[in-house]
Amino acid sequence: MARTLVIGNKNYSSWSMRPWIALRATGIAFDEVLIPLYTGDADKRRILAFTDSGKVPVLVDGDVTIWDSLAIIEYAAERFPKAQLWPDDVAARAHARSVSAEMHSGFAALRTECGMNIHRPVGAKTLSAAALADIARIQQIWNDCRGRYGRFGPYLFGAFSGADAMFAPVVHRFRTYAIELDAISQGYVAVMQALPAFHEWTQAALAETLTIPKFEAD
Repeated sequence: MARTLVIGNKNYSSWSMRPWIALRATGIAFDEVLIPLYTGDADKRRILAFTDSGKVPVLVDGDVTIWDSLAIIEYAAERFPKAQLWPDDVAARAHARSVSAEMHSGFAALRTECGMNIHRPVGAKTLSAAALADIARIQQIWNDCRGRYGRFGPYLFGAFSGADAMFAPVVHRFRTYAIELDAISQGYVAVMQALPAFHEWTQAALAETLTIPKFEAD
């Protein structure tokens, strides 16, 4: 049975982007099923056919079904150890998982005020103190990781990892909303934008024609 990753609109679905980038960047083969979000009951039923959670992304690998972005990355790391989705070093691996989990559960203000919308013309908007604090914390994470592991390569932990996949949508948010970044964060954004898998997702998102009005308000 083919390995299948079910995702939502590439323009909007930041949660779908994370495991897609993780699998594509590390060469883990999968078939893609894209189900548009917020388009009616028919598409909702299509998602429910894959997972009772009713949400994307979901990975179906034979008899195994995994939903939730970070859970999919963890599964892929176990299933395909040669992909090296987490660092080999125990301390670095714990660090990578910690920042990934923080991204997974935190930064609510940034998510709310700067939703992922790759089509949106680049331009700044007024942000709350909470969103600005989120931006500062993300740059702190990136600076810390680059300071510790930069000698091993250009990504957060040297080589590409699940942590980079978890922060990939933030790269789009920072670009779209013209967020001012420090030099190290700017360098990391450039590295991610040059990643072939990141570029592939971006081009596919730009080619989409479906828009969701509630995500176009700003």
